[in-house]
Amino acid sequence: MFDGVCHLCSATVRFIVRRDPAARFRFLPIQSPRGHQFCATARQDPEAPGSLLVVTGERILMQSDAALEIAAHLSPPWSLLRWGRLLPRPLRDGAYRWIARNRYRLFGRAQACMIPTAELRSRFLD
Repeated sequence: MFDGVCHLCSATVRFIVRRDPAARFRFLPIQSPRGHQFCATARQDPEAPGSLLVVTGERILMQSDAALEIAAHLSPPWSLLRWGRLLPRPLRDGAYRWIARNRYRLFGRAQACMIPTAELRSRFLD
């Protein structure tokens, strides 16, 4: 799940798609109806999301854990970022939260959720 009106988040989705040859990741904007439903489970405010979410089986990963989980499954050299898990979580999550708090100011915000291209449409859950 990602913030569908955040330019950084939408660019990240496109980045992941290009580097995910196995097409293991599917995407769901938090602002979608299905995203709103899932937010209750993940304790996220759909109006002010503070983290991307990665669901793997029964686990819900947030903040730097989510980002590093994604990186671990991308094509090299990006998969090497998985070693970021060696950094203390408070340090990783602190950097993640700073970017998340400032993402609209640094990267901009769209008026509406991104509309996936034909290439991306099959990778979206909603």
